[in-house]
Amino acid sequence: MDNTSIIIEALVLISTLDENLIDIISTSLTVSITAVFFSCIISIPVAVIISIKEFTGKNIITTIVNGLMGLPPVVVGLFIYLLLSYQGPLAAYNLLYTVWAMVIAQFVIVTPIIIALSKQTIDSIFHEYKDFIKSIGLTTFKSMTLLIWETRDLMLVNGLAGLGRAFAEVGAVIIVGGNIAHETRVLTTSIALETSRGDLVKAMALGLILILLSILISTLTNMIKTYSCK
Repeated sequence: MDNTSIIIEALVLISTLDENLIDIISTSLTVSITAVFFSCIISIPVAVIISIKEFTGKNIITTIVNGLMGLPPVVVGLFIYLLLSYQGPLAAYNLLYTVWAMVIAQFVIVTPIIIALSKQTIDSIFHEYKDFIKSIGLTTFKSMTLLIWETRDLMLVNGLAGLGRAFAEVGAVIIVGGNIAHETRVLTTSIALETSRGDLVKAMALGLILILLSILISTLTNMIKTYSCK
């Protein structure tokens, strides 16, 4: 079967809305969106504090966060596996090879990215609000709330960047999730599995869906940036 035929059959498979494909897409969306949601709740306030506060070790923390943006996913997967395995400190929670183990892995991977991007966002506008914040004596919490609100569009863009990274992740999730059918099988792990099996049509169908999701995220990002610049 040539490449053109593989692509055509993959498109046909997508058009049939195969139940297995829908299950894989649903699991991928659930895991990645959940991980990014919880990451944003923590990452954005942390980024604001790092940006607006002066404290000992600020530069070191910033350097560490920037360094962790390139954290190898398989290493993240290994450490989380050790934490959740039957000999690990979190074994009692029985999270290994579950969706929640995958959420934790993606959370760890995307959090440094969202913190770094959000800090850059706040750094770029804080000088405009610094004197105003001091003049009316806003507390740290109220200052954070103001800055997050004023940069809400760009913060959403940062979250989408994290989501794109989460969708593309394969190393960590296959280690802690196990790639179990109808349980922890997501787009990236399914592509790896079907390619190794020689089912190139299904692998291509999953790949095209992943590309479509990436394009959708990129389109949303550009739309938000365009809107925020008006």
